[in-house]
Amino acid sequence: MRIRLLRHATLLIETGGHRLLVDPMLGPQGSQPPVPETPNPRPNPIVPLSVTPLDAVSGISAVLVTHLHGDHFDAPALGVVPRDRPVLCQPRDLQMFVRAGLAPTAIEGTLDLEGIAITRTGGRHGTGAIGQEMGEVSGYVLRSPGEPSLYVAGDTIWCDEVAAAIAEHAPDVIVVNAGAARFIHGDPITMDADDVVATCRAAPDALVVAVHMEAMNHCGLDRAGLRAAVAAAGLDGRVATPADGETLELTFGP
Repeated sequence: MRIRLLRHATLLIETGGHRLLVDPMLGPQGSQPPVPETPNPRPNPIVPLSVTPLDAVSGISAVLVTHLHGDHFDAPALGVVPRDRPVLCQPRDLQMFVRAGLAPTAIEGTLDLEGIAITRTGGRHGTGAIGQEMGEVSGYVLRSPGEPSLYVAGDTIWCDEVAAAIAEHAPDVIVVNAGAARFIHGDPITMDADDVVATCRAAPDALVVAVHMEAMNHCGLDRAGLRAAVAAAGLDGRVATPADGETLELTFGP
């Protein structure tokens, strides 16, 4: 298995003989406005994409989308995603992709993609009223024969749904969206350092891969800060914080 971080939550996953593009935000640096009501009002994304948009979609078998916020599927992605490749999504987003002229398939439980079993999981995109306003989000567990199992948790904080997914699926690798994204008021809407530590402790045999950092104006936790927090918790070696463009080669027993 290979996982390549392109930027933010945009991943290329190679498993089971297929290449999957996850949460494509493919626009150039500064092409989106700042996330409103956040403490660092800079145009987004605040860093460039590590590949060209056409390179990002080259050779993909499918696109996997956790939810439809603009930092997980943007207009440039809509322009380059091949129309003959399935877009796998949560049920609430199906009609949006249909209206956009793509070929979506909603994952209710588990879907087989030519030998890759993809199971949808739940999450919480924040707490209280803000979490409700952010809407439904999904994660996905991927299993391919002879390869590590992978849990892409999506835009979620540490919550009962994430704990249940880890307990049920016992993934070998967990990708978490860190960054402690937040608004001026309220709690973080993605994982902060404490949430990443909680994930590590709930899955002591898994490698945790933290992404979703240093690319959007509302994400205040950077890679160095997360690494320091993980080290302070006595969990050195448990969390990978790949740079944009970096590829992780993964086998059993990560």
